[in-house]
Amino acid sequence: MQVTVVYSPAPREIVEDSVTLCKGATARDALVASQLPASFPALDWAALEVGVWGRACGWDRLLADHDRVELCRPLVVDPKVARRERFQRQGARGTGLFAKRRAGGKDGY
Repeated sequence: MQVTVVYSPAPREIVEDSVTLCKGATARDALVASQLPASFPALDWAALEVGVWGRACGWDRLLADHDRVELCRPLVVDPKVARRERFQRQGARGTGLFAKRRAGGKDGY
C-alpha cells in the first residue's frame, strides 16, 4: 500500500515522502520507512504529535492505502492567546463581522 508521510519543519515549508508498506503497517512503520529521519537527524520524532488526514491518532494506528501521515510540531502560541493579542493590537473598530458599515446603515447591517 502507498502512504505519504508529511512533516513541516518551519511555517510554509513542507517535506513529503511517499513510501510503500505492507498491509497492517502502523504510523511508526511509515515514519521508519520514510527518508525523514535521515533528513532531520537531530529531531526527536517520538515527541511529535502524529495524525492521519488531519485527525490526531497514536503511533500504533493501522494505516490504509493512500493514507497521509502528518507529523505535527508543537504550537508556539496558544491560538486563544494569539487572538486576544491580535485583538488588542488592532482595536475594536476593525474587528468583527460588521466592522464596515454602509453610511446611514443600522448596526449589524
